[in-house]
Amino acid sequence: MSKVIEFLEKYFVPVAGKIGAQRHLVAIRDGFVAIMPLIIAGSLAVLINNIPIDAYQNFMARIFGEGWTTFGGYIWNGSFAVMSLLIVFSVSYNLAKYYKSDPMAAGVVAFACLMTIMESAEEAWAIPYTWTGALGLFVSLIVALVATEIFVRLLGNKRLIIKMPEGVPPAVAKSFAALLPALITIVIFGLFKVITVALGMINIHQLIYDVIQAPLTEMANTLSSAVVIVFLTHLLWFFGLHGANIVEPLVQTMYLPALEANMAALSAGVSLPYIVTKPFLDAFVYMGGAGTSIALIVAIYIASKRKQYRSLANLSVAPGVFNINEPIIFGLPIVLNPAFIIPFIIAPIILTIFSFLVTAAGIVPRTVAMIPWTTPPIIGGFLATGGSVMGALLQIVNLLIAILIYLPFVALAGRIEEKRQAEIEIDT
Repeated sequence: MSKVIEFLEKYFVPVAGKIGAQRHLVAIRDGFVAIMPLIIAGSLAVLINNIPIDAYQNFMARIFGEGWTTFGGYIWNGSFAVMSLLIVFSVSYNLAKYYKSDPMAAGVVAFACLMTIMESAEEAWAIPYTWTGALGLFVSLIVALVATEIFVRLLGNKRLIIKMPEGVPPAVAKSFAALLPALITIVIFGLFKVITVALGMINIHQLIYDVIQAPLTEMANTLSSAVVIVFLTHLLWFFGLHGANIVEPLVQTMYLPALEANMAALSAGVSLPYIVTKPFLDAFVYMGGAGTSIALIVAIYIASKRKQYRSLANLSVAPGVFNINEPIIFGLPIVLNPAFIIPFIIAPIILTIFSFLVTAAGIVPRTVAMIPWTTPPIIGGFLATGGSVMGALLQIVNLLIAILIYLPFVALAGRIEEKRQAEIEIDT
């Protein structure tokens, strides 16, 4: 085991660290974080509209009228339905900020570039809602990164800066400084659109969706891909790297379209297509944070008599309930602790497999709502599955499974610490 850890620490961790710090991936991650409140708002609006309880539906209709779900639809239109428009700005903003350029101008230019290549709706003046949501996510990410790289480099060229005379307000001067770089960037995307139309590729969004996004989303719905994502997340955490942050760009681009498809199916009253979504992992695997850490805390209370462990559990239980697990990960520690590598990685993988199977069997409903990551267990499962008691029950069962997995390793870690302490006392 020690040789394996040394090998991974030497060859795997440096590569993972570089990937986690890669500017484009960081910009994508931070861009999604920026719009997450809107995604959650749109998700909860769909949940409120579609709680599958007849008494609830009848009550809301009596109080607010038959069209009471229209209000939630408006919230959806301003959040999930325009996710791709929001993400092109937020990712571009964060990437330009990394370059210490003009993030606001970069975000605006990236948005304009996306509109430049956007396929027109039936009405010439309308934006096609088909591609403004999760279906257009990949195109928005590509445009945000490419447009920002072009714009930032042009903005750094002094020959393209229009200098205004003294006395002009700084905001106006800044705007004119970005004029030519913005114009050139948009022209490049305009020419790209002309070429693609001439080649018969009229709808860029449909092309990218068919070639990249649809296959990736289908692959994401498999048990094997979910296990790989969970494994990588926890392996990175074990070495002290924020696994969730490193894999977040991949998770968001794979699983948000799946969640939106489930929401649309729920609203349409048809069967939900996807098992694995982001709230599936958040609700049924990452309870208490990475490693299902809330189960580890409970296992410490049950199996450990060490004052150090129990004191740490007392400090960690309150944040752990809200899925904040840094105190237990770095305080125990779990990072680079061979005694905990097996349960820390194996427990989430087993929960992923078990949750996938019971969901595929129809015992637990598929997830339809993006829940805040700080939502406590049991409540999270109930909300993520559209108000199903079975979702909450699955979380309880998963917690029990994880506790049973952690118990022998907590006892083992205690014995290792006692032996180490005894050796220190003998040496002194």
